[in-house]
Amino acid sequence: MERILGIDYGDVRTGIAVSDPFGFTAQGLETIHYNGDEEKLLTRIAELIKEYDIKLIVIGYPRNMNGSIGFRANKTEEFIKVLIDNFGLNVVKWDEWLSTVSAHKDMIDMNIKRKNKKNLVDTIAAVHILQSYLDANKNKLSQD
Repeated sequence: MERILGIDYGDVRTGIAVSDPFGFTAQGLETIHYNGDEEKLLTRIAELIKEYDIKLIVIGYPRNMNGSIGFRANKTEEFIKVLIDNFGLNVVKWDEWLSTVSAHKDMIDMNIKRKNKKNLVDTIAAVHILQSYLDANKNKLSQD
């Protein structure tokens, strides 16, 4: 089984998660604070791809509550093209519906202090996105 990188893409911060080698669980790695400096973001993603020998990227795809495609989804589409151009990997768009809401709930359940939430929310959202993908593809992945 090959490891998968999960991404919760944002304009200022991007959460990163990685699957275990067997594709059962997603673990949060970090939140990349890049403040719009795309080169900084891509450099760190390149390091993680190499370090974890990533073969697939799953990126949260932000649809509006009514299912339509809005500004954030268009920005994500642009970033997906950049990822493909830079790394030559397959990128799967995965519905991130309520991943950030779930991340906030998790942090409340874990009693994480308010000042630390900003640094964790994107990482936890990336875990939710990747874990949802892994769960949905469990049978397919185990047959590979």
